[in-house]
Order: sequence, then C-alpha cells, then structure tokens
Amino acid sequence: MSKQHSSSKVYLDVVENLRTMIEADGLLPGDKIPSERELSERLAVGRSSVREALRALELLGLIETRRGEGTFIKDFQEHKLVELLGTFFLQNNKVNEDLVETRNLIEIDCLRVIIAHAIDDEIEQLIRWAEKNDFSDEDFFLKVAMCNRNRLLERIWRIVNSYAKASTFSDTKVSKQAYETLLEYVRKRDENQVVATYISLIRNMSKSE
Repeated sequence: MSKQHSSSKVYLDVVENLRTMIEADGLLPGDKIPSERELSERLAVGRSSVREALRALELLGLIETRRGEGTFIKDFQEHKLVELLGTFFLQNNKVNEDLVETRNLIEIDCLRVIIAHAIDDEIEQLIRWAEKNDFSDEDFFLKVAMCNRNRLLERIWRIVNSYAKASTFSDTKVSKQAYETLLEYVRKRDENQVVATYISLIRNMSKSE
C-alpha cells in the first residue's frame, strides 16, 4: 500500500470514528465537540489526522469553528441558502419536476431498504408511530428515511426534500389510511405492492394540487 493511500485510509477512518463518537455522545446541533488533543487521545490517532478530518467535516457544513470558543455541531437547517435558491433558479419548472421526481425515487429506495433489512420490531415501531400520531406527508417520509439503515440515503432525502419544499411550496394532504395501507405491505415485505401503493399515493397527491 502506498504512503498516500495509507494516509487517506487513516483520514477516512478518523472521519467515520468522529461521526460515531458524536452519535455515541448524543451531541446535538449547537453542542461543543472535544478539543483536537482530546479527540486525538480518544481516537488514538495523530493530531494532524484529527485536524484534517475536522476540516473535511467543516467543509461539509457539519461542524463550525468559532474563534476562541472551540468547534461546534452545526445545524445546517439554520441556513437560508435553500430558501434563497428557491427564490432564484429553483423557479425553473423543469428543476422543480426533477427535484420532486428525485425525492420520490429516494423514498421508494428507503422503503425497499426497510423491506430488505429492517427487523420486524423496527417495522412494528414505524406502524405504531403512524397509528398514534397525526402527520404530514413530509413527517411520514422523514420517519421512513430515518428508519432505513442507509444513513447516506437519509441525508440525501433531507437535502432534496429541503430544495423541493423551497421550490414547490406544496401543502397537499393524503388520507392517513393510504399511509397505513402502505405500511401494511411493508410489514408483509411485499415490495411490488409497496411500490404500487406508493405510486398511487403520489398520483393522488398530484391530482389534489
């Protein structure tokens, strides 16, 4: 293995270990993360590797460094960039259609991952949540995205959904029974029926707009 490849592997490991540590510590947006020295000791890596990993996370908008205060978890939802973009180029109808179509494809994939990999208890928890709560379409698919085990898929859904909301300003309603029917097919792990029910659901939404 070349020295450059080895260095890259260490850096990627530090990024992943940092992410895991943040989750394990229960850190939330606005919370301060440990210093470089403490992170170096906890992760058993050099401070230069920690510094490089922190720089990458900052570029991704996940953390921010405040001079004289330290490094903090960043709440990317605070930023008005999405709304600003919605005011300008997202008014293009083709872009709007592509955003909604992309979000739909991601939601179907989240459902497929749940069918393939979620344990029965995870699916039952999702169903109980739907039965006990009132929710919007966005609430429902945020819950679905969080239930799927692919964290990158969840993050992509959040981003695409934010842009889609900023550009469409849609507030359509679908009956709760439609979502419960969808989840019943998820419980049965019937992918074909799940996809067919989902397609029917979004068509009904389109008609009501």
